[in-house]
Amino acid sequence: MSKEIVHALILVVVIACSFILPKTGLVQYDLQISAGLFIILFLTKKFFVPRAPYSRLIESVIFTLITLSVINTTGGTESPFFFLIYFLLFSLSLLLEPIISLTTTITLIVFFLISLPGNQSFKQILPIISLAFLTPFAMFMGQEYIEAQNSKLKTQNWQKETFLFLSLILKNHLKNIKTAVENFIGDHQLHEIKTNVRKIEKLIEEFENKS
Repeated sequence: MSKEIVHALILVVVIACSFILPKTGLVQYDLQISAGLFIILFLTKKFFVPRAPYSRLIESVIFTLITLSVINTTGGTESPFFFLIYFLLFSLSLLLEPIISLTTTITLIVFFLISLPGNQSFKQILPIISLAFLTPFAMFMGQEYIEAQNSKLKTQNWQKETFLFLSLILKNHLKNIKTAVENFIGDHQLHEIKTNVRKIEKLIEEFENKS
C-alpha cells in the first residue's frame, strides 16, 4: 500500500472522528482535548526528527482534528471559523502529498452534506461547494513546494560535488605545481608545471560539461 493511500485513509478516519465528537458526551471536554493535542504536537516537534514522515503525519492529524473540532462545535458550515478549512487544505498539501488535499476535500464535502439537516438553501451549501474550487490551488501549491525542495536538493548535491572536486582533485595537482615551483631548476620542472596546468584545465572543462 502506497504512502499516499495510507495518509489518505488516516485522514479520512480523523475527519470522521471530528464529526462524531460533537455528537457525543466528549464535546464538553473539547478545550481539554485541544490542549492535549497541542501538547502532543509540542512534544513531537521537540523530540522527533522534524523532517521524519511520521512527524509530518502527526502534525497533519492534530491540525485536522483541532480545526474540524472547532468548526463542528461552533456551527458547522455556519461557523465563523469555517474559513480555517481553507488554510487546512493548503497545510495538508505542503505537509504531506498534494493529492491529500483532494481526498480530504472529498471526505469533508461528504461529511458536511451528511450532517446538514434537510431543505437547506443554496446559500447554506455554498461554503461546502467552495471547497471543491479551492482544492486545485492547494494541489498546485503542494506540487510547487515539492519541485522547489527537489531543486534545492539538487543544488546542495552539486555544491557537495564541487567541494569534493576542488578538495581532492585540484588540490593534488596544485600541490604538484607548488612542489615543482619550489624546486625549479630547469626545463623539467617547467614541463611538469605545464602538464599539471593542462590537467587542471581539462578537469575543470569536464566538470563544467558534466554540471
